[in-house]
Amino acid sequence: MIFETSLLSTAYFPPIEYFAVIANSRRAEIESGEMYQKQSYRTRCHINGANGLLVLTLPVLRSALKEEGASSHKIPTADLKIDYSKPWLLQHKRALEAAYMSSPFFEYYMDDIYEILDSGEESLLAMNTALTRKVAELIGIETPVELSGREFIMPGSEVLVKEGISDFRDSIHPKRESNLLERLQLNKPYWQVFTNKQGFVPNLTILDLLFNEGPNAISYLESVSYR
Repeated sequence: MIFETSLLSTAYFPPIEYFAVIANSRRAEIESGEMYQKQSYRTRCHINGANGLLVLTLPVLRSALKEEGASSHKIPTADLKIDYSKPWLLQHKRALEAAYMSSPFFEYYMDDIYEILDSGEESLLAMNTALTRKVAELIGIETPVELSGREFIMPGSEVLVKEGISDFRDSIHPKRESNLLERLQLNKPYWQVFTNKQGFVPNLTILDLLFNEGPNAISYLESVSYR
């Protein structure tokens, strides 16, 4: 299955299915005109540690916008700033190291990832986009990943269908079941750090695949029809 253009929400180290979409698209767009949604992949990712599933959350500043009378559902994602008053960066690094230090490729890729995390980027959208592009580069995905740059179009709009755009903004969500990997024939296990203890845990953050599979990650993500 090949997507001509895929449209995705911004995401912080998104799940494997998110990158499967990018890898099997000729072009990928990240939505830049939406309103922020809580409890989504926009500010969180899922890793698997020694004690099971762990959610890493990227805190954002919203107080200034709320002072202007905006509710949490009416804040443009592009306006959100990362909250560096909270020790999230140190916490996320420690969690990643605890979960993946013993994986085959963690030390090989960690410097490239940490360079962006340490950049002090204020914009949530800019940080997420930089991380997504860097991970795609490390995996070897050649699909261009760009910000949408258009006026926001509601999901399900016929405008998107007419333009040949496959919309994944609502379907890739931590609280919704998805059969996307199955549709792409990619619902298959790979070796994980805690496989012997916990069995295989599917659709974790893309970092799980990258740190465990390294150069083989691209082969895992590309559907048979794409090859």
